[in-house]
Amino acid sequence: MADPKQENVTSIKQLILLGFGDLTELQPLLFLLFLLIYMATMAGNLLIVLLVVADRHLHTPMYFFLENLSCLESCYSSTILPRMLASLLTGNRTISVSGCIAQFYFFGFLLTVECYLLSAMSYDRYLAICKPLNYASIMNNVICRQLAAGSWITGILVSAIIIFFMSQLTFCGPSVIDHFFCDFTPMIKLSCSDTHLMELITFMLTFITTLPPFLLTLASYVCIISTILGIPSTNGRQKAFSTCSSHLMVVTLFYGAIMIVYMLPKTGTLRALNKVFSLLYTVLTPLVNPLIYSLRNKDVKEALRKAVQRCLPCPRM
Repeated sequence: MADPKQENVTSIKQLILLGFGDLTELQPLLFLLFLLIYMATMAGNLLIVLLVVADRHLHTPMYFFLENLSCLESCYSSTILPRMLASLLTGNRTISVSGCIAQFYFFGFLLTVECYLLSAMSYDRYLAICKPLNYASIMNNVICRQLAAGSWITGILVSAIIIFFMSQLTFCGPSVIDHFFCDFTPMIKLSCSDTHLMELITFMLTFITTLPPFLLTLASYVCIISTILGIPSTNGRQKAFSTCSSHLMVVTLFYGAIMIVYMLPKTGTLRALNKVFSLLYTVLTPLVNPLIYSLRNKDVKEALRKAVQRCLPCPRM
């Protein structure tokens, strides 16, 4: 029989994303700040995509994965920041339940893909440094495309399963989400349906799909660092480390922020800073990735220099 409590429940159709609404006096400043971040993020990531496509010297496995990562970061930022900017500009913090579920789908999908792409990039660096003689035969074009396609397909399928179960829930309030985007835990708290099965399935899928790429990334860098430390010359060690230092910085920032937000206990201080730490991997990581890869990578800087020279040819004296 149906639960009489469920029958008397009135489902809600609109949710309120509080975001940074408690900082009323800072709304104009926050709008300008996040607008600049969004514009810089899109410009930086799209520039890397264009450079990789246009410069034949960047047609290598490492830059193929970087191109995929930059496309992902552009989509990632567009999933969260435009909605936040509209809220800061107009003061309208409402979002439909279906819109919130859609935002969470793209967020979860892209987050999963990023885990796998970072893992594929780690494996690429492992082969280049630890197995240089076998690198070209193992990391060929077919394998690169398969790894990239597998990353995107896994993200799509896992998120689709979670969203299917989430769409079966009834949301009955309170209708307020104390966050700047629709994340899993805040949404589940608003449901008056039985969420135990969904939470179990979500935990299992998240565990299965995120732990293996994390462990592969970790194992790859353990082997990489061990191999680098075994190189006798200082110049050799510096040259080897320079090929993976940019990616190591990105991986550390990405996984460090996620662990703080999702794995550490929500004590008073961490709960209050949850939005700040969430900004690290939803807003800051897509922004700094192009900076890290361009400023610390001479191949990208050289490709950028050539592109600028083609667009702005210097007059001969």
